[in-house]
Amino acid sequence: MSSSDALSVASTHPLSPPEIVVGAVPEDERVWVPQAPSVWFRPLMLNTLNGSWCNLLRVRRAGVLSRHRHPAPVHGFVIRGEWRYLEHDWVAREGSYVFEPPGETHTLVVDDHIPEMITFFHIGCCMYYVDEQGNNTGFEDVFSKIDMCRAHYAGNGLGSDFVDQFVR
Repeated sequence: MSSSDALSVASTHPLSPPEIVVGAVPEDERVWVPQAPSVWFRPLMLNTLNGSWCNLLRVRRAGVLSRHRHPAPVHGFVIRGEWRYLEHDWVAREGSYVFEPPGETHTLVVDDHIPEMITFFHIGCCMYYVDEQGNNTGFEDVFSKIDMCRAHYAGNGLGSDFVDQFVR
């Protein structure tokens, strides 16, 4: 087999969904979806088959992502800035890899001295928001993330179907 023949052979099964190749940190600010005051996410892959998703989380200036827990593992990689959890004594800094085991409850905080934090997260299932006693106050899953993206993109000129490129 010649090298040109090798390049024409598919690397995945024909029924496999297509690859996603995008610039992770977008140049167009409209791609960032608001999640909370000073908190946005940028979808990278929204997997409706297993309920997981990959996104960038961005916090500008001081910000907090409400106390939550995950029933499946979460992986994170800090691209810019730093953050911490109120419930732990470590700080995730630029270049840090973070593993969150299932059932971990935490509150993500970006402190005042950090102008911007961007972290890649792979969330394995969903997020349950909880109060100080651990009672469920809400949740996000891949489908609510898709809905948030559709509404945001419909309202900012990108069009509600802009999110479809990230859905698998």
